[in-house]
Amino acid sequence: MFSTSAAESRGAPPCRPGFSEGLYTVMIPDITEKGQPLFNVRFVSCGRGGLVQFECSNPSDFRIEADGVVYAAKALQPSTLPASPLLIKATDPNTQQQWVTQVRLAPPIQVREVAVPPVISQDLKEIVFPSRNTDSELKRMKRDWVIPPINVPENSRGPFPQELVRIRSDHDKNRSLRYSVTGPGADQPPNGIFTIDPISGELSVNKPLDREHIPSFHLRAHAVDLNGNQVENPIDININVIDMNDNRPEFGHQIWNGTVPEGSKPGTFVMTVTAVDKDDPKTANGMLRYKILSQSPESPNPNMFTINNKTGGIITVAAGLDREKVSQYTLIIQATDTEGNPMYGLSNTATAVIRVTDVNDNAPEFTAEAFFGRVHENQVNVIVANLSVTDKDQPNTPAWNAVYKIISGDPFGKFSVPTDPTTNEGLVTVVKPLDFELNKTHLLKIEARNEVPLARGISSPRQSTATISIQVLDVNESPYFEPNPKVIRLEEGVMPETDLVPFPAKDPDQFMHQSISYSKLSDPANWLRIDPRTGRISTIAVLDRESPHVKNSYYNATFVALDNGKPAASGTGTLQIYLLDINDNAPKVFPHEIEICEKPEPNAINITALDGDLIPNAGPFAFELAHKPLDVRRNWTITRISGDYAQLSLRIGFLESGIYEIPIIITDSGNLPMSNTSYLRIKVCQCDINGDCTDQQHIRAAGLGTGAIISILLCIILLLILVLMFVVWMKRRDKERQAKQLLIDPEDDVRDNILKYDEEGGGEEDQDYDLSQLQQPDTLEPDAIKPVGIRRLDERPLHPEPQYPMRSAAPHPGDIGDFINEGLKAADNDPTAPPYDSLLVFDYEGSGSTAGSLSSLNSSSSGGDQDYDYLNDWGPRFRKLADMYGGSDD
Repeated sequence: MFSTSAAESRGAPPCRPGFSEGLYTVMIPDITEKGQPLFNVRFVSCGRGGLVQFECSNPSDFRIEADGVVYAAKALQPSTLPASPLLIKATDPNTQQQWVTQVRLAPPIQVREVAVPPVISQDLKEIVFPSRNTDSELKRMKRDWVIPPINVPENSRGPFPQELVRIRSDHDKNRSLRYSVTGPGADQPPNGIFTIDPISGELSVNKPLDREHIPSFHLRAHAVDLNGNQVENPIDININVIDMNDNRPEFGHQIWNGTVPEGSKPGTFVMTVTAVDKDDPKTANGMLRYKILSQSPESPNPNMFTINNKTGGIITVAAGLDREKVSQYTLIIQATDTEGNPMYGLSNTATAVIRVTDVNDNAPEFTAEAFFGRVHENQVNVIVANLSVTDKDQPNTPAWNAVYKIISGDPFGKFSVPTDPTTNEGLVTVVKPLDFELNKTHLLKIEARNEVPLARGISSPRQSTATISIQVLDVNESPYFEPNPKVIRLEEGVMPETDLVPFPAKDPDQFMHQSISYSKLSDPANWLRIDPRTGRISTIAVLDRESPHVKNSYYNATFVALDNGKPAASGTGTLQIYLLDINDNAPKVFPHEIEICEKPEPNAINITALDGDLIPNAGPFAFELAHKPLDVRRNWTITRISGDYAQLSLRIGFLESGIYEIPIIITDSGNLPMSNTSYLRIKVCQCDINGDCTDQQHIRAAGLGTGAIISILLCIILLLILVLMFVVWMKRRDKERQAKQLLIDPEDDVRDNILKYDEEGGGEEDQDYDLSQLQQPDTLEPDAIKPVGIRRLDERPLHPEPQYPMRSAAPHPGDIGDFINEGLKAADNDPTAPPYDSLLVFDYEGSGSTAGSLSSLNSSSSGGDQDYDYLNDWGPRFRKLADMYGGSDD
């Protein structure tokens, strides 16, 4: 279609709305599917606002959209096209103005499949660009040609290029034009499939087409002058690729699996097999037909199944499917296109495996008519017999699993028959004790069924029932007491050696003549005795209902009965004695002890009584103060509040701190009343403002019991022992420390060899010691000797030493212990050494010193001028020195 025409370009009259043509000619393709666009009609709106509404005269076959495109409403064929033109009406919804045009439908012009030489162009279909003319009075459009699709068969063998149509414009008569095509397949991917001769306008295809790859092409044809100016509006060219039968049918699976129950009636659906064909399904090339080529096995009929040739559905056509005979069928299925034409169609095959499923068409049958078993009496949960059956149905399915039921011979439900899940056997089991004395043999009738009912029309055979005979074996059973427990009622206080009741046991073994002996198993208070032969029970002590062994007035005793069977069997029985209460307990005051203040506020105390007996031998009680001592009634008074309670009141306003015991006479209400004088212990104490006893008064009033005193003494003794052990341990540790110090070798222990004395030296310089001299005395260099100015005052003089024995050097310069020991020995033998209580200097000066000794004892010049008498004042140790230096020349 075109938006402009040659007439409009020459200056036409004013635009009038309406269809572009009064009659359209449309060629319909051979195959038209539903929804396929066929043509479009152009409506000239001349700038009117809004859109017009289109209507078609044949809406059952055609459908027109708002843009003027007409679609096929259903699949159409050229033979069914109407002979009369199709009417298209346009309505303006605003003004209700209407316009009508006609469309004449014509069959298509087929393109020959034979190759056409490119030089012969007269046989080509010619597509002319539409033109427009005008007359003097009104504008009339020439018919707009709706270009029908061009059909090109796929897989053409050429030769290529192969001409399809010729594109021509009316303007080529008076000027030279150039033609071109655009779109996918021309100048867009896939490029180069279609080309057009720019001068002649011949459109050609250059290679074989594949419909399965691209089913159609949409191109646009253009016409321009030599200057490139557009002379015509582009026209649309649709090229449909005609399908060829070049694809075989393909099954979705090579092997198809299906199932069908055995015994199915003819016409039972089994499964569906399908295949697909890539060819056009709207043509015969893509229309498939199915058939069964073979069936294996061919039993009981070679044609047990049939297939729907169009849908591929498989159904049964014959009766006789029996899984027990044939459990599986294999069918070879063939699919052929071209609607099954064996000569021209392409075909393919697949396998259909049909499994015949089991139904319960076989009842279980016992392997024997009668079964036997034996069991000892009184045994439960034991298997006495195994019932075996056979079933032809598929194992381990509900149609094969057996269920057993006892239909007679067990009225009391003493047996059950569960199924063994592995062997499918029936396990006859005793669930309740059997009694040999009652029934020596049990005869049961049992029926076997499946978990699911039998198929319709099939009944259970006689072999589905069987009988089982169970023999009961006699065993020695335990004697039993009856009733158990046995209850008797007695008044308490029964005296010893009283015969109570016989309590014999029975022996269930009627066919064994056995004797029974009796003994006592449990008698908590040791009140009873049983005769070992007769089982008669008597008392050996007084029965007391208030005993702690009596619970809720019942006393329980257990006895044993033992027979003389092999092996012996025993049974137990319980005797319950209900003891009736008598008035044998006197009442007692409660509470037994209370605490009040010296000035009680209020001064009344509520009391009650306790009685071990039961009503009517207990309350109501009578309370009375004793007559002695006399001050009780003078200081206290008692008033009965109720049958069980009384109030004790203080007559005086003050009571001194202490402990008081108030005798109270209490009498119960028994038939023969019992009285008792019970003492109420009252602790009187000093109280604080809150009415509570103070701590001191608590301690004084309560006192300490013997147990508390013993506990305190034990704690004190334990504490003293711990202290003593700690002191001994400390002393022993000190002794061990001293002994360890004494055992250390002086030569090895250097800790205490460097002694520190409280000596006043010559200041800080005097305290500058070089300890390295003590460690390595032989390694000192002569230059390392300290100057005279910083030596201690008590050091040995530097002038030449006298000719006394030289002190030997340490055996090893690095051993300080040996060095000091040698120094000590030299000092003891040196008469010039200072006294023992002076500081000994062991500085090692080496040998060969050039300095002279400074000792005044060896002075040759001024020694005689000095006064040494002061040495006499130093004690007896210095008298020798005083005599040597301070005496006369004698």
